[in-house]
Amino acid sequence: MSSSVLEVKNICKSFIDYRSEWQRVFSWFGVKSKGSEEHKILKHISFSIASGEAIGIVGQNGAGKSTLLKIITGTLKPSAGTLSVTGRISAILELGMGFDPNLTGRENVYHSAGIMGFTHKQVNEVIDKVESFIEIGNYFDEPIRTYSSGMQMRVAFGVATMYRPEILIVDEALSVGDAYFQHKSFEKIREFQRAGTTLLLVSHDKGAIQAICNRAILLEKGAIIKDGDPEEIMDFYNALIAQKGNSILNQIKKEDGRVETISGTGEVEIEKIKLLNSKKESVEYISVGERVELYIEVKVNKPVPQIVIGYMIKDRLGQPIFGTNTHHHKKVVTNPKKDDKLLYSFSFPMNLGIGSYSITVAIHGEDTHLANNYQWRDQALIFNVINTSKEEFVGLAWLEQKVEVEYVK
Repeated sequence: MSSSVLEVKNICKSFIDYRSEWQRVFSWFGVKSKGSEEHKILKHISFSIASGEAIGIVGQNGAGKSTLLKIITGTLKPSAGTLSVTGRISAILELGMGFDPNLTGRENVYHSAGIMGFTHKQVNEVIDKVESFIEIGNYFDEPIRTYSSGMQMRVAFGVATMYRPEILIVDEALSVGDAYFQHKSFEKIREFQRAGTTLLLVSHDKGAIQAICNRAILLEKGAIIKDGDPEEIMDFYNALIAQKGNSILNQIKKEDGRVETISGTGEVEIEKIKLLNSKKESVEYISVGERVELYIEVKVNKPVPQIVIGYMIKDRLGQPIFGTNTHHHKKVVTNPKKDDKLLYSFSFPMNLGIGSYSITVAIHGEDTHLANNYQWRDQALIFNVINTSKEEFVGLAWLEQKVEVEYVK
């Protein structure tokens, strides 16, 4: 088993609001003042990360993610608890953090690298590679104040990755900028991972967390509420975001080891889910290109203004492959009565690649589940796609081909 490179033990962080500056000054000498208000941002955070792990840190705004990362990087001191770090940490936190707006991009690379402990000579050895990687042309020698947010992110990423760190921390910065550089950055991160770098990634991007991380930690109101498989954690997080009022949120372990997340307020619920073939038989194995029918039966427990039902097909890693709902197809049911039962049928050819897939189903009152989430079920149904009739191909999608070859005279 890999050795631990980061040990976080019982970390707490509080900020105190003082009624006056004199109260603040007196507190430096241990004098307690009445009327001051303590805000607990982190509450007894403990976890360990092994060398080479990729950890996703997720949570709603205000959960304490950025505060935790600042403590790990040493830019903020904890109120209590201990932290043990092995190796060099490189971090991309708040965009432009540490940059001087009046210095050029090149000058900021030297300046930031110096703060990180690198010598002028070490930067000289890699500055050309940094300039080539970030691809901002002549702007590299223009003041940072003239940069777009995407260009600032490129420079920040270039500084953080000019030498491979033992621990790389990225806090949402990669969500800024163009898709091309995001792909380039993630490939660089994967290269570091293969070489043994440990990654801490803070992101609301479910796809990024599940594609890169082998573990995820969910923070809620300054405490860790879940730590485990990225798909399971992201399903729970997604349900947590949609949770309103008296909403339920449960996770059930299936016989095959998968965890199904069920959430919602319960006014409408799913009673049956089936995947049918062309003979109307319930099936678990579907051949590439075969026409299928997703059959969903729901029951109305309480009157609601309207019902929208949708589904999402995910691959074995939890990445979304295809999703739609009845709002987009203009099939919204309005004013259903208590105890009404509705049968929904989605018919389509299974033009997917060979592999195992899951189906998530959601019932809600608007175009998305974020408002009036009646019931959301992750991994409600599992099926497998096999190839029995098509020519050999690779990938997640089957695209009907017409191939022609001719000699050119």
